[in-house]
Order: sequence, then structure tokens, then C-alpha cells
Amino acid sequence: MWKQFLGKLSGKSPKSGGGGGWGSPPPKSPTSYDVNGRQWDSMRASPPLAAIAGAEGETREDVFLRKLNVCCVLFDFSNDRGRDSPERERKRQVLMSLVDCLGTAEEPLTEAMVSACVRMFAINLFRVFPPKVRPGTGAAAEADEDDPFFDPSWYHLQVVYELLLRFVTSPVVDVKVARKYMDNSFISRLLDLLDSDDPRERDCLKTVLHRIYGKFMGNRPFIRKAVSNIFYRFVSEADRHNGIAELLEVFGSVISGFAKPLKEEHKLFLWKALIPLHKPKTVGMYLPQLTYCITQFIDKEPKLSGTVIRGLLKYWPVTNSQKEMMFLGELEEVLELTEMPEFQKCMVPLFRRVAHCLNSSHFQVAERALFLWNNEHLFGLISQNHQVILPIIYPALERNARLHWNQSVLNVTMNVRKMFFDMDQKLLLACQKNFQEEEEKRAATEERRRLIWEHLERNAAFHPVTRDISFAAFPKPAPLVAPTMT
Repeated sequence: MWKQFLGKLSGKSPKSGGGGGWGSPPPKSPTSYDVNGRQWDSMRASPPLAAIAGAEGETREDVFLRKLNVCCVLFDFSNDRGRDSPERERKRQVLMSLVDCLGTAEEPLTEAMVSACVRMFAINLFRVFPPKVRPGTGAAAEADEDDPFFDPSWYHLQVVYELLLRFVTSPVVDVKVARKYMDNSFISRLLDLLDSDDPRERDCLKTVLHRIYGKFMGNRPFIRKAVSNIFYRFVSEADRHNGIAELLEVFGSVISGFAKPLKEEHKLFLWKALIPLHKPKTVGMYLPQLTYCITQFIDKEPKLSGTVIRGLLKYWPVTNSQKEMMFLGELEEVLELTEMPEFQKCMVPLFRRVAHCLNSSHFQVAERALFLWNNEHLFGLISQNHQVILPIIYPALERNARLHWNQSVLNVTMNVRKMFFDMDQKLLLACQKNFQEEEEKRAATEERRRLIWEHLERNAAFHPVTRDISFAAFPKPAPLVAPTMT
């Protein structure tokens, strides 16, 4: 097997003419950095790609390290100059040969080989993204923001990520040795790459991160903490991050593997990291993944449904109707998993918010709120607690029936009223009587307020102000006299 390994790695490079191996002076090797940002001084004198060839008597480790050293040379993909450079293609071929060899290897990699692999990953992957410019206004800016960005260096990065995935999952890589080099600093910088604008890179990182979490068990607490910090910064400071959906996808499977009963750390992750993700205005970009994570928590521990509902009410949108419709959809999914004791703890503030949604002038919001009664499980919860819920909901239903402009909302409102009428006719009539009394009181208050203002306007018309108003000055207090001593 290792003869095949050496044969793949020791392939002769194509002949070239000229002093530099390619008819031109050898290019200067770009500055490269390790996982902690230190320069790799050894890379300054890296040999030209064409000069790498397996020599007789070299061990598999020597050939492997030589090839990894070749892959540490970086190229500039920002322009078309040198697009068809043979050196670029040579590096890609070397990377692909390393992928094949790592997939077919049977003997464990030595510590030097593991260290060199991690170094090569750090040099090729860890880079600083250009600063994000806040987009302008107008339809053109929105279109540009929706268009995905494709990194021109993906031609090489794709193979590097494939090699990284093979490295993480390969049985010939000793976990204890790999953890010495793929430490917390390496994982932290790997997580930073999830802010990439290229969706292909984020998808690869998602898979790699999931494999690292599964294999490097000692790094799991750090990964959870680092991801929590990313969520905190996104909600409180940045308000923009490209990889939130991918991180939530990874943690959806992580949460499903949590043991029961849940640890306090995991519950804090739900309350402090996941629920606040409803606050940003871009929540629609990752809401399906976020909802899946939250429902996984409720599946593990149903008592958390009340915590989730209170969190939704805390971050409920007020002026964004599209976001409000998304919240109503997520609320329905959460309520399907909610049991009676938890429902009763939060049903009063919950249906106060639903009542506001019923009276929304945006017909889709009002209609979506009314469709909650079509959910069988939720209808059962409501019917068992209609003595509390109906007095909260009835005024909103009555206002819709009288004033709402949309015919579809009117029709669904009448259907919901009929459901309550069938549940408890006596209570519904009592609510109707209370509503009429409240409306009469409100009309009387408004009439009294109108008459007061008319009276003030008439007085102002008969007694206009013709001179400056002087304010009476308060008399000065008498000076204090010290008591005489007798």
C-alpha cells in the first residue's frame, strides 16, 4: 500500500526550460501564517513547484512533508493574470494526490505529518475577509445583496477543505496527536471562516465542524462556548453574520444528541444564545434552522416550552408584519409540543399578543393568527381553558367583525366566534354584554373629552390674550438672625 502511496506522491514533474524552472525567475513566496498568526519563516525559501520530485531512498514521511510544503505556496486569484499558470494546476494536482493517499492509507500518520497537515490547512484557509460595506438604498442595492459571492480562489480551497475533511475523519489520524495541533485556537479561527460570503465554503465548514465536534470530544465545551459568543456578538453588536444558518444546522444535530435530563449549561444556551436570535431583522434567513433547534430542546424537556413562549413574546415584532407572520408560524410549532401545565402558565400574555395580531391592519397577519384555531392540539388546549381565553380574545373578534376591511378576515373571524359559541354560549353572551358596556363607557369618555375641549376653545375665542402674562413673584424669605445668648 505504501509503495502505491510513494508512487502517487513521487510523480515526476514536467520538464521546463529556463533558469527558474518555468522560463522566468522563481516568484517570491507569499508571506504565510500559522494558526496563531505567526509567520512561517521556513516558507520564505520554499522551493519552486517544478523542483519537487521524489528522490530515491526517501521515506513516505519525507515525500508527504515535501508535498505539504509545496501546498503551502499561495497564489493571487484576485485578477486574471496567471489564471492558466501551470504552477497553480501543479499545486491542485498535488492536493488531489494527498486527498487520495490519505483516503487509502493504512498506517497511522506520524506526529510530524500531522503537524505539517495542520500547518498547511492554517496557511491556505485562515485569511482576513474584506470589510463588509453596508449596502446602499434602492432596488439595485437589494439585488446586489441577494446575489451570492463566489471566491475566485475556490479552485484550490475546495481541495484543501476536502483534504481537511479526510484528515478529520481518517482512522489513521490519532486523535490525541491531532488535538495537540488542532487546538482551541485552530478551531476558533475555523469558526471565524463561517462568516465567508461564499456559500460553498460555509457548506464545507459546516460539515468539517460537525465532524470535529463528533471526533474531538475534549473540544466540545469550547466549541459550544465559542458558538455562543458568535451569537452574542451577532445579536448585540454586528447584526450581520453569514454563517448563522450553518451554525444552527450543526447544533440541530448536536442538541438531538444531548442526554436527558438536560444540563443547566444547555438550558442557558437555549435562553441566552438561541432565543435572542429572534431579535435581528434578518431572522428570516435562518428561522427554519432556529425553530428546529428550539423544538429539539422541547422534545428533550417539554417544560422548556413555557420558557420559549415567553422568549418569543419578549422579542415579538411590533411594526414588521412579515416578521410577525414568521413568529406566528414558529409559535404554532412550539404550541404543538406544549403540554397543559406549561400552556396554562403563559396563556394570558400569549393570547393578549394574539389579540393584537387579530386586529392587525395587515390582513395576512390577522388571517395567520386566526388560523391558529385550525390546529387540533391548540384547539384542544383553548377549549379546556376557554373561560380564561375567551374574555381576552372576544373584544378583538368583535372589532374585526365590525371594522376589519378584509372579507377573508371577516369570514374566518365569524367561524372562530361560532366555535366559541358552541363551546360556551352563556360565557360568550356575557363577554358580548361586557364589551358593549365597555364601548358605551369609552364613547361617554370621548364625548366628555370633546365637550371639554369645545368649552376651552370658546373661552379662548371670547377672551383672547392681548398682553404678556406676568408671573407673581414669591416674597423673599426674611434673613435668618442668630439667637442672642443671655
